[in-house]
Amino acid sequence: MAFDILNWTGLIVPLLLLLALLAYSIRILREYERGVVFLLGRLWRVKGPGLVIIVPIIQQMVRIDLRTRVFDVPPQDVISRDNVSVRVNAVVYYRVLDPEKAVIQVEHFNEATSQLAQTTLRSVLGQHDLDQMLAEREKLNSDIRQILDEQTDAWGIKVSIVELKHVDLNENMVRAIARQAEAERNRRARVIDAEGEFQAAEKLAQAGQILAAQPEAMQLRYFTALQNIAGERASTIVFPLPMKLMEKLSGS
Repeated sequence: MAFDILNWTGLIVPLLLLLALLAYSIRILREYERGVVFLLGRLWRVKGPGLVIIVPIIQQMVRIDLRTRVFDVPPQDVISRDNVSVRVNAVVYYRVLDPEKAVIQVEHFNEATSQLAQTTLRSVLGQHDLDQMLAEREKLNSDIRQILDEQTDAWGIKVSIVELKHVDLNENMVRAIARQAEAERNRRARVIDAEGEFQAAEKLAQAGQILAAQPEAMQLRYFTALQNIAGERASTIVFPLPMKLMEKLSGS
């Protein structure tokens, strides 16, 4: 009896070791995953998706997700080119195109991309005025994305989208911008009023020249004015008389 137990124990231990080796050797990679396999510390090949067999001890595998990732760039304090302090944050979308580079060329590519995005955000925005930050976001997004994409290309990473989320100003600066906007609206209103007066004066001058050149037209204006007055319910009616007629009456 004791001999049988020893035999079973001798069989179970190797069986468990074999199962453990199989569990370690067999890897299943999803469609969006790749495995960077090293053989005795040297890069061997990139495998996946599907079933991957890893030889224990002499081979190791690093699993890489190829899906697009997104992370928020923490709020950054930026001094604009016109010496205005703002607090800016953004969101970055990127994905791994080359798993081999993402593992070999950089340590912790997620953290490296995040740190690079923060420094690039401060560097690019610091070269622009506050008005440009508020009015030209599309251009700034494109500039930051292009710089990030170029610098992360050596890591096998593709930066697809960069979006500025918020440009926060302190309360004093918000009030100053509101006063500036109100002053600009008042200036435009005065300019429009002046342009309207100028155009009206031009038209009146042109009308005076036409009436002066054609006295018959002036008579028609008199008749039109009389017709308008007669149509109104007024107790007093004023008859306009031509100046030449008044001169003749006064001369006689």
